[in-house]
Amino acid sequence: MVLKLMLASMAAFAARAVPVVAALPQSKNFVAGAAGEMEMKPSPIEPSWILAGAPVARLAEHSRGQDDAALTALWDCTAGEFRWHFGWDETVMILEGEVHITTEDGVERLLCAGDVAYFAGGTWAMWRIDRYVRKVAFCRKPFPKPLTMAYRLRNLVRQGGAQGIAA
Repeated sequence: MVLKLMLASMAAFAARAVPVVAALPQSKNFVAGAAGEMEMKPSPIEPSWILAGAPVARLAEHSRGQDDAALTALWDCTAGEFRWHFGWDETVMILEGEVHITTEDGVERLLCAGDVAYFAGGTWAMWRIDRYVRKVAFCRKPFPKPLTMAYRLRNLVRQGGAQGIAA
């Protein structure tokens, strides 16, 4: 039964959707380049998410994992205020400018150049950009819950019960 659950989870994991961005050629084991030389392409914010202003966002994909479960990209945006849905787990590092973040649970934070933040997949946050922000985003598609539970169970067994398996 556990094996069937794990196989079903792996099949669901393999079939999940990925963000729509231009993919780099596959089979690259190493990708490097200057951020300033990457081609930024329009990446419009969903109009219904915009709360104020007319923010213009752009994206440049740097690299993508061969399994399409990880993505690294540069993203920038002009002034505006909008809600943002994180479809993937996302860790960001602000490269330039700043952004005021308000999470679903009311946490407020100003992120400036050099700051690093994590947003869990499936969550919303409000972004207020007064002038401009540029970030690098490290995105990872979350595993399906059954597969996550299987990994936690494996770790629990390996560590002799030292960690819990709660989701």
